[in-house]
Amino acid sequence: MTLRVPADLCAAVRERRAALDQLSLDLHGTPETRFEEHYAVEQLAARLAVAGFAVDKDVAGLPTAFTATHRGSADGPTIAVLLEYDALPDIGHGCGHNLIAAGGLTAAVAAASVRPGHRGTLKVIGTPGEEGGGGKILMLERGVFDGVDAAVMFHPADRSLRARHALAASHLRVVFRGVSAHAAKAPWDGRSAAAGTQLFLTAVDSLRQFIPPTARVHGVVVRGGGAPNVVPDHAEVDIFVREATSAALDALLPRVLAAADGAALATGTTVDYTETAPRYTERNNNMVMADRLAAYTAGLGLELEPPSPQNPAGSSDIGNVSAKIPVIHPYVQICPRDTPGHSVRMREAARSPYAHDAVETITTALAALVLDLLDEPELLDEVRAEFRASLPVPTRGQESP
Repeated sequence: MTLRVPADLCAAVRERRAALDQLSLDLHGTPETRFEEHYAVEQLAARLAVAGFAVDKDVAGLPTAFTATHRGSADGPTIAVLLEYDALPDIGHGCGHNLIAAGGLTAAVAAASVRPGHRGTLKVIGTPGEEGGGGKILMLERGVFDGVDAAVMFHPADRSLRARHALAASHLRVVFRGVSAHAAKAPWDGRSAAAGTQLFLTAVDSLRQFIPPTARVHGVVVRGGGAPNVVPDHAEVDIFVREATSAALDALLPRVLAAADGAALATGTTVDYTETAPRYTERNNNMVMADRLAAYTAGLGLELEPPSPQNPAGSSDIGNVSAKIPVIHPYVQICPRDTPGHSVRMREAARSPYAHDAVETITTALAALVLDLLDEPELLDEVRAEFRASLPVPTRGQESP
């Protein structure tokens, strides 16, 4: 199916193209990691305020979270456009969140400008710390999404997709503690925490042969000792454990932790582990919204592929939101296919003219979808019906009162 975006909305986005590019490049050149996105929030909030949105900062107890609200002329639903703007450590915007922020803001502002009398409420929600911080989960738990009927966003990628599965993920810090000693004079008096981490990561490598192909376990040593002539008494590994579903993740986690326990036993050290962020759940894509968006992008010359198990999946905190309200998280191609995400190549693509052309297209379609959701009750009814049907059937004793 192909749908035409209203001409006035196309023009509203096009008129803001220079501002979109400038904001995107500004954020790209000022990368800020999770929960440190102070410059990004100032830039985004200021532009939304000028566009007539009522801005609230420091929401949910998070200094770099915000909301911006545009109320229409009649009662109706609340539709949210989600922005991400955190960068990766060392790499910068290798995930293209500068484009998400600039494009999402432009979609919301353009929609409000051409339909100021829309029904209901158009809300922009600035969500920090997606890269391993779980900002959306914290905001969800603290009530920011209460009353939101549906939420939309997009993500840059190496291909254009209506939807993509995302893995449930646990973010672990595994800490080994040993006994310090002189590494040459009396190493037998020491117990090496670094050896514990080494053996743990080797055990994880051995485990990979015997876990499902849907699982992913990967980590880095973030602390391994201070000097080669001292037996390290403290070492740490940050490791992500991912699976296709939360239930499968629950089954896998004890096996990974058992590998840590075994490494500690073998090296005479002790080990403890904590989750460094809220647990990410798998994504529940709302295909009614995704298909409507794809119809609009097709009318603009951009085909969004249907979801496929052949498309590799990562994880995102929008999965937790998608378990509570209908959401979409489509992808738009900004670089050659198979360009790795979270890479220098992706970072450079995220500031290219090609990327900004693609973002203008999906921004235009996203703005059209937002207005449809606000002003077409029948569409929102379909969205809600699909969402209700997608939820797990409660078992006996779990039914709602």
